[in-house]
Amino acid sequence: MVHSDEYADSDHYVRVDTNDYSVHPAAIGRTVTVLTDNDEVIALAPGGEIVARHPRCWARHQTITDPDHADAGKTMRGHLHHQQAVQSKATRQATTQDASGPLVEVEQRELSSYDRLFTVIDGGGEREAG
Repeated sequence: MVHSDEYADSDHYVRVDTNDYSVHPAAIGRTVTVLTDNDEVIALAPGGEIVARHPRCWARHQTITDPDHADAGKTMRGHLHHQQAVQSKATRQATTQDASGPLVEVEQRELSSYDRLFTVIDGGGEREAG
């Protein structure tokens, strides 16, 4: 399975021997089959889709990254960060509304009814206009 740590540079890699080979980030969270021979490392997603193809590296402790995988990872992280920012803003707005209490509908009156109530105009002061 290709594992993901959103903020790590190596979030879409498979290890063969001591080397890490990039896999297209669309495969994160999916089980992949890794095929190797003396010349090549191939990762297949379920259904046989090739999600990585690299020349085999015989040096030790190397990280081999396909530039297309790196670009796709940056794009996906950008979308993820944007989505998280939008969700965070929506959460803050909902929290702000909740903190002030539920919205309550109140009765609305004509301003003249208050004038009459407070005897600003003739005929007021005895009862509320209705």
